[in-house]
Amino acid sequence: MTPENLHHLQGLLVSRTGFMLAPDRAHLAEHRLGPVARREGYAGVDPLMDAIRSQPPAGLAWSAMEAVLNSETWFRRDRTPFTTFAREVLPAIARVRPEGRVRIWSAGCSSGQEAYSLAMPALESQANVEIEATDLSQRALEKARSGIFTQFEVQRGLSARQLLAWFEQSEDMWEARARLRSLVRFSRANLLDAAPEGGRFDVIFCRYVLGDMAPERRARALDVLEQALADDGCLFLGLDETAGERPDSFRPVPGRPGVFVKSPAALRRAA
Repeated sequence: MTPENLHHLQGLLVSRTGFMLAPDRAHLAEHRLGPVARREGYAGVDPLMDAIRSQPPAGLAWSAMEAVLNSETWFRRDRTPFTTFAREVLPAIARVRPEGRVRIWSAGCSSGQEAYSLAMPALESQANVEIEATDLSQRALEKARSGIFTQFEVQRGLSARQLLAWFEQSEDMWEARARLRSLVRFSRANLLDAAPEGGRFDVIFCRYVLGDMAPERRARALDVLEQALADDGCLFLGLDETAGERPDSFRPVPGRPGVFVKSPAALRRAA
């Protein structure tokens, strides 16, 4: 990829998604853009980027950006946060909500494994839960809605009991049961813009999304998360992620890596 095209791609990613593409990841970006170029009928990555540079950001530019974004995910990633959610957070919040209704947002849900990992314990406990799952990538969302995963994907994080309870095998693939799929609503949204409509969320999972963002865009995303989270709600980030750009918005929960609640300053602002 020419330096000019790489620079343009970096600018698009930061301004539109917040993602900061470091120069040492340019080769990876070029590798991911190859299939997009072929699918769209271009001879290579540079002709694709030349076309993107010649027009305002639209469908072609978004296809390129979606391909470059890190979409890696798996079921019950890191396990402990999902155990904390199922055993502590979900029952505690349900007890103090009218009719036990708990709203959950999976922000940056990728191909859906995180959202389904939240739906499983909710259904097992018969909790009254609503799960909104959003992502920028239409291709990832299509896979998430289908609920169809490979053998490799279901082996990453699911026990044999969970797999047989919540998925049906179809040849060499596994499909989420209708009951599981029906609990999650998938939609396209940009974390830098606003949270899904319908009121604030009691629990937000936004794991391994903020780490790749430019600091000023990460701060914007944290503002959106603060506005979207109920005052007594919980925010789950990646185990090594912090809310450092907005220390007056969230504080970590001692002994619970990656779990945050609103800071006293945020609660005063909401009062």
